[in-house]
Amino acid sequence: MTSHVVIGGSGFIGRHLVRALLEAGDSVQVVDRFALPVQGFPAPVCHLDPAVAGPADYDAAIGMAEVIHHYAWTTIPAQANSDPLKDLEDNLRLTLGLLDALSRRGGGRLVFLSSGGTVYGRLSQVPVPESHPLEPTTAYGVSKIAAEKYLGFYRAIHGIDTRVLRLSNPYGAGQSPARQQGAVTTFIHRALAGETIELRGDGTVVRDFLHIADLVPALVAAGEVPHPAMPVLNIGSGEPTSLNDVLAAIGAALGRQPAVEYRPHRGFDVPVSVLDVRAASRLLGWAPRISLADGVAQVIEDLRQGPGRSFASGVVARFADARAGS
Repeated sequence: MTSHVVIGGSGFIGRHLVRALLEAGDSVQVVDRFALPVQGFPAPVCHLDPAVAGPADYDAAIGMAEVIHHYAWTTIPAQANSDPLKDLEDNLRLTLGLLDALSRRGGGRLVFLSSGGTVYGRLSQVPVPESHPLEPTTAYGVSKIAAEKYLGFYRAIHGIDTRVLRLSNPYGAGQSPARQQGAVTTFIHRALAGETIELRGDGTVVRDFLHIADLVPALVAAGEVPHPAMPVLNIGSGEPTSLNDVLAAIGAALGRQPAVEYRPHRGFDVPVSVLDVRAASRLLGWAPRISLADGVAQVIEDLRQGPGRSFASGVVARFADARAGS
């Protein structure tokens, strides 16, 4: 049994990870910015407000857990661009507090979710490897890189086992469309409700979409695999998919094409973002398996079971298969 602390464990990604770990018999403590736990949440929730938390609060939050998962981030690219200072204060303060706590206790392992979609900027190589220059076009990408650099600093100076995962675009049931992040899930929500999908640009923008059931095994493997030379890895499907492809997949699954309104392109949106995930496959023994067509169909099936569905089906089973090596 492995002990885990999941920072941001009540969010979309954190909830699915927590559930899979508990089903596997692991020990899980959730740490969140919110004072009240999510209703019916299966793990204990500790409140940690970076604006007022002191060293003792961080020490208590992480305890002696073997793996710290840092998945809490308050902003999306548009928000970070409009208020870079708040983005920095909200997110870098928390990251440094966790690193200092690990340093005080004498070490530990921290898995951090960075952004494969924003840290590289405009790509000169597709799919993009981890060695690509970092030239972000958003404040969000800049702050993610700053967090990565701090993790590298604490790794070099204090011996903290920090591991960075540059994530593509995750999707699945339980992802809130209200955050305006997660094109696949948001488009499906709107299509099921008979609402018009608002799309920036002409739909030819290419992204890398990863179903949450493929993501969770990668997160766990990144925390468990005893490999000292894996500080930065891309995690994605590795498959180029345009937003028009996403619309086509939704239309095929529903048997009707959703209504779409094309709106002006945003200047900070890069035209192509696809990750090279070969290093993650090699070092983690992990590979994405769910195609976009199957993933879209699964999200539609999950959401049809209830608009408030919090978990995507298949996550626990996919995680169990990965741990069994199948």
